[in-house]
Amino acid sequence: MAAKAQQQIDISQLPINQLNQLAQQVEQEIEFFQTSLTQLKLAQGKFVESQECMNKVSPENVEKEILVPLTSSMYVPGQLSSAENVLIEIGTGYYIEMSVDKGKDYFKRKIEYISKQMEKIQPILQDKYKMKQAMVEILQMKVQAQIAAQQGSAQPAKA
Repeated sequence: MAAKAQQQIDISQLPINQLNQLAQQVEQEIEFFQTSLTQLKLAQGKFVESQECMNKVSPENVEKEILVPLTSSMYVPGQLSSAENVLIEIGTGYYIEMSVDKGKDYFKRKIEYISKQMEKIQPILQDKYKMKQAMVEILQMKVQAQIAAQQGSAQPAKA
């Protein structure tokens, strides 16, 4: 009983100013979901890249020269000292040492989780686009009707 009942409003009955406000609100929601989707895609890309790098950690690459990133654009030469364990950042500066296989599994789970979140957002975003399109169409019809009414009432006054 504490659940809120959703109330549906016929948007064609709303005045132009309220319809405009509602369209702006939906546009803000669209921007929010687009930004969220973009951020999830970036995170997913980083996890995919990390997972691919895990495939290069193998016994035949031990003691070989590699480039170690210090920043996103600065690297120093180094050597892979072990192909058994890796140090993985799990967020906010926390790192965990784990086996290569566990590391691969960790990135696989992260990629799957983010993919599921993206799959949840995409239909919502599509619905918001449809909602906005419907509002724009109704808004255009109302504005045209208002212009026609103003022109109709202005013409008899001139005659």
